[in-house]
Amino acid sequence: MALDELQGAGLIEKDRHGDVLWTWAYPAITQNKRNLLMKKCCLKPDSDGLVTFVFGQFKRQWYYIYTTAVEESPVLSKVKHFSLVLLSRDYNPEKYETLCQILSKAYKESGNPATLLESYLAVLTKGSCPSEDNGTFAVKEYDVRKAYVASPIKDVINLFGVETILIYTALLLKKRIAVYHSKIEELLQFTRALPTLVWHRQNWSILYPNVHLDDPEEAEDCQSNVSYILGSLDPTIETRSDLYDLFVNVPNQEIMVATHAKEALGMGKVHKEIAQMMVQSAENSGKTDQQVIKEIAVKTKEVINSLKSLAIPNEDGKPKITLEVIKEQQKSAIMENFLFNLAAAEGLVQF
Repeated sequence: MALDELQGAGLIEKDRHGDVLWTWAYPAITQNKRNLLMKKCCLKPDSDGLVTFVFGQFKRQWYYIYTTAVEESPVLSKVKHFSLVLLSRDYNPEKYETLCQILSKAYKESGNPATLLESYLAVLTKGSCPSEDNGTFAVKEYDVRKAYVASPIKDVINLFGVETILIYTALLLKKRIAVYHSKIEELLQFTRALPTLVWHRQNWSILYPNVHLDDPEEAEDCQSNVSYILGSLDPTIETRSDLYDLFVNVPNQEIMVATHAKEALGMGKVHKEIAQMMVQSAENSGKTDQQVIKEIAVKTKEVINSLKSLAIPNEDGKPKITLEVIKEQQKSAIMENFLFNLAAAEGLVQF
């Protein structure tokens, strides 16, 4: 099984004088993309801070960046740090972090990009390459579902308690969520966990975990989607209500609903029940993140199946739901609004 999702590789180096520059790419990478990745790699001319691994998405392409410190090396004598960049169509941080480690070690030992290119091409064409521990890196060992559940959803729920229901509802209704954190590692971990709250969709393409607000192209890329999770290290994101319906400040443990989204994100009895269930499940030390994800998914399925039972066939014979049918259930105004918006998000609405 070849890794045909791979779309490119590159090297960014910081020399002993603090200069940061691209030194190699395969195949060619546009200047715009290079500029973007230079910002993402966390190598700064005036800083020795090192973030080992970061990932993100831009224009339907994932980037994975692994940074290595170079101590005393005869083959890289002028290099202080280097970042290996992998570009891919698929989301799987664990798979690409492992591959980055293998390729980075090959480059660090040889100082020649040809050595890492050899392993890169082996993975691209054969789906495997030798690893540094005399074993083998094999694409087939990295199921994407494992990447999905490798997320600390219990930490998210325990941090925000019953207010997690706001994040859950925003995701369920396909709203726009902006997340702020001052630390990139924590930002990546927090944002990657959120799609597990709507497990039935298994959709991580909505994730943009590290957006630079000073780059208008990045904001526009997010806004090309109906819904998304936008992560940012820039605290001014809170003032950009044009970019979100729900804002999450992780360090301050605060969640804010934008004024324009308050009606859509109104809470009713069912929300209270789900919130309590999530908190009880997450507080259980004997349960894994995967078990918590499953319990939330089961409850979500119950809500959606109940909604689907209201559907009636349209002219094409497809089950659809109208607002009138929902109103006949004599629910509260909040629940009517929630159920109709949920039906729309699940593609069940008859207009």
